[in-house]
Formats: sequence, C-alpha cells, structure tokens
Amino acid sequence: MVNRGLFIVLEGLDRSGKSTQVSRLHDQLEQDGHKARIQKFPDRITAIGKMIDSYLRSEAELDDRAVHLLFSANRWECCQAIEQSLQDGVTVIADRYAFSGIAFSAAKGLPFDFCASPDIGLPLPDVTLYLTVSPAAAAKRAAYGTERYEQVDLQNRVREQFKLVADKVRTMHGPDRWVEVDAEGSIDQVWERIWSQVKAIESKKGEQIHRLWT
Repeated sequence: MVNRGLFIVLEGLDRSGKSTQVSRLHDQLEQDGHKARIQKFPDRITAIGKMIDSYLRSEAELDDRAVHLLFSANRWECCQAIEQSLQDGVTVIADRYAFSGIAFSAAKGLPFDFCASPDIGLPLPDVTLYLTVSPAAAAKRAAYGTERYEQVDLQNRVREQFKLVADKVRTMHGPDRWVEVDAEGSIDQVWERIWSQVKAIESKKGEQIHRLWT
C-alpha cells in the first residue's frame, strides 16, 4: 500500500510571502524525490474561479454572502482532485484554503459560523502553516494594493479573525494542525522555519484523510 500524500496549507495576510514559500516547498519536495503539486485558492481558471477573479480585480460587484459562497464552491470544485492526488501519493500544497474564506468574510462583518459552515466536510489539512506578519509590514511589500482586499484596515480585521480560526482548528482538530510561522526576516530564514515544520509531519502519511469541521 502506497502512503498517501500530505496536505499542507499556507495561510496568512496578503503579501505575507505565502506564494513564494509555496513554490519553494514544492521544488524542495520534488528535488527530494517526492511527488508534489500546488493548489492555489481561489483557483482562478475554473468557471467559478473566473467570477471570483473578476470580483477581486474590482471588475465586478457582488453581495458579500454570494462572494463567500462562491469562494467555498471553488474549493468544492477542487475537492475531488485534491483527494485523488493525496491517494496517489502526491503531496498537495495549498496557497490559502477555507480558513482565508472565514477570516476575510468575517472581517467584512458576516457571522463567523455562517462563514465556516459551507466548508464542512472538505479534506482537513495535515498542517496549516500560518505566516505571521503585521499588516503594516505587508503593505510595504511589492505590488501591495493591486487587489480589492489589500487595505491595511481590512487586513487588521482579517488578522483578528484568523486568531479565532486558529482557536477553532486547534479545538476541533488538535493543536498540531495549526502552526504559526514567523514571516519576518529574509526569504531563507522563513523557509527554514517552514521546512522544519513540514519534516515534523511525515508520520501523517499513514493516516486516513480527515474532514474539516467534523
């Protein structure tokens, strides 16, 4: 029996360095002889993802609840492919996941429980690495402000909601499922922190896939 792949999620505020570290983690795993693939959320190439992309670029206006459900539907669109990859022994590295959906929508004023409920039953990540960086520091990084949610005030509210998300994950699924990683410093310094956490979850390859919020 082939051990399944790991499901690793990187979360954080906008411009916290997630995409850079996701790519580096993918390359390192493949270099070490592991099968791996990247799953970005939102997945902007699907039919629903294209609607989300238009919204994020401020090219369309949608009700906040409708937007939240679109983001969730986008994750469900990709659910079967994620599970198949894991069963095939491929490690899936997600750039954002359901946790961002809750944090951003709740930061806009939607009820927390409403924000969590559409994602009940999605695959549970083996670990979520939350990159911690202040909104002020993130705002100084390249290309900040090009998308709808890249506003310091909103990012501050998102950070507060992420704290509630972390509490919910740790309470329902265990403290090892959500790990904070200091994203201040050089890319190499942040990478070393991430890599040490990834190496610590190798044993989860022998476990079944668990379900989010169940």
